[in-house]
Amino acid sequence: MKTVQDYIRTIPDFPHDGIMFRDVTTLFADPRGFRMAIDQMLHPWAGQEIDKVVGLEARGFILGGAIAHQLTAGFVPIRKAGKLPGETFAQDYTLEYGEATVEVHVDAIDPGEKVLVVDDLLATGGTAVAGLKLLERLGADVLGCGFIIDLPELGGRKVLDDMGVKTHVLCAFDGL
Repeated sequence: MKTVQDYIRTIPDFPHDGIMFRDVTTLFADPRGFRMAIDQMLHPWAGQEIDKVVGLEARGFILGGAIAHQLTAGFVPIRKAGKLPGETFAQDYTLEYGEATVEVHVDAIDPGEKVLVVDDLLATGGTAVAGLKLLERLGADVLGCGFIIDLPELGGRKVLDDMGVKTHVLCAFDGL
């Protein structure tokens, strides 16, 4: 029987030499694999009230939309700087290959709303932490974070654990 990990291909030396890129587009393209991933990402939060699913740019949008649909919840994107048309809060962060800024609309979430944060990959945790800081500014009640892939050697899981954030991952890959 196939696992979620079996649907993910690895592309060596992308986007830089020495990086083993974990490509989830092959998972998304397969109906059974995609369904399996969505179902497994939902599992830890079964039976909990979730008002909004927050997707981190960009593959988190694909996951977040599908998960929000399954939960009959709203969907909120956290986007790269300059991509959202309304008034936003911004948060700078460091990622594996440099620095970036993410934004969220100031009216995307009402204080106290219960949210789930999703993305495809947990590496250093930079993007997730930036998203969590934005959600804190909005007054969201973050129930946890879900990811398809964890890269344990980069320490993102420990960062989220140290923050007290419940984190669920479907699979892990060794190396970068």
